[in-house]
Amino acid sequence: MKFHFPLIAIALASSLNANAENWAQWRGPAFNGTSPEANLPSNWNATEGVKWSTPLPGISGATPAIWEDSIFVSSPDANKNLLLFCLDRKDGKVRWQKQVATGNIDKGRGNMASPSPLTDGKTVYAFYGTGDLAAFDFNGNALWQRNLGADYGRFAIMWTYGSSPLLFEGKLYIQVLQRSPAPADYPGLAGSAGDRESYLIALDPATGKTLWKQLRSSEAKLESQESYASPVPHRTPDGKAQILLVGGDCMTGHDPATGAELWRGYGINRKGGEWMRVVASPVSAAGLAIASGPKKEPLIAFRTDLKGDISESGVAWSFDEKKTPDVCTPVFYDGKLFVLDGDSQTLTCLDPKSGAKKWQGNLGDRMVIRSSPTAADGKIYIINEKGTVFVCSAGDEFKLLATIPMGGSEGTRSSIAISNGQLFIRTTNALHCIQGGLPTVDSVQKSSN
Repeated sequence: MKFHFPLIAIALASSLNANAENWAQWRGPAFNGTSPEANLPSNWNATEGVKWSTPLPGISGATPAIWEDSIFVSSPDANKNLLLFCLDRKDGKVRWQKQVATGNIDKGRGNMASPSPLTDGKTVYAFYGTGDLAAFDFNGNALWQRNLGADYGRFAIMWTYGSSPLLFEGKLYIQVLQRSPAPADYPGLAGSAGDRESYLIALDPATGKTLWKQLRSSEAKLESQESYASPVPHRTPDGKAQILLVGGDCMTGHDPATGAELWRGYGINRKGGEWMRVVASPVSAAGLAIASGPKKEPLIAFRTDLKGDISESGVAWSFDEKKTPDVCTPVFYDGKLFVLDGDSQTLTCLDPKSGAKKWQGNLGDRMVIRSSPTAADGKIYIINEKGTVFVCSAGDEFKLLATIPMGGSEGTRSSIAISNGQLFIRTTNALHCIQGGLPTVDSVQKSSN
């Protein structure tokens, strides 16, 4: 294994002309955590199947963005700088690195480098919890930069801002669902407490200029106003595009052209608590918009062909078995919805049209999981906070194919990315490229329905 030290839904994807071999943004080419790649490894270890490993200077929950032979990774360093790296796919060597901002703040295991970078194949965009947003060409030349915190107020998020931007149909979307008034003791808010607006903003990717800003209020109180989720595109059964947001105790659908709110559904926080922030992003599956409620609240699927308040009229189904994800965004793959409860390490397979449970099983490890599952080639890839990878079958029963320790200290939160027959796994101290591997040991674990 080589080490190189640095210098400091498929139809939806097709409609966007996405290259299936690239992983351009956080949830991949279909925006749902999947890839059409085949012949992916099911098993490997620290010496066999690892093509290269590149150390990184800091912990981050950001997932790498991959386009052909370029890999883009965000990271803080020991001096609190916020960096964007471009790595060479063939060997993991650093082609260039750029300091986009400074002033990283760690709180818990979150920090200002949590948002994932994204690319359209010509430009790469990097965003940080400081509000700094920058665009570079693939040679590392700066194209533009701005700070949303300076323009609209620093982000009032208790555990630091963690939403990733979205590129969709020629616009760059960023959501900021935050607490108002902003408490003075929140990270990075010293001297800038006070009223805040929650909003969805659309930018011109070529210039970074604001195209529109849509306010997004809610009935939530205190920390429950906050969201760490990312915006996700969706198409209604008749093919109309929407942007899904979840946070502030509800889910909303927005017009991508104007930001106008089309509908909203409450019910994901039935307890009505003031400390029930949302972390998991929405999922577009089988023509429905699916939201994960916080801390064992239900998983709810909304119809998206209605208008206004659809809290009751728009509910297609709900799943409430206390094995719902607090943090991990579900993955929609091969007509199935895979739901991961990272606290109990339980994976559940649901019918996305009805919410019916197909199977459920436990990964057999007590370490919590804060990354989101990734699916491709008939397999589901999951990594826990200690850097252990679980490879499961995406078939009709729960089957654990392999359990693979990747090393690193506790704190791994980046989801696994897939591109061109390779897996890209970020632990607390390195980015690993996995290609090939070992024969699979068929270790079937019975479903617990």
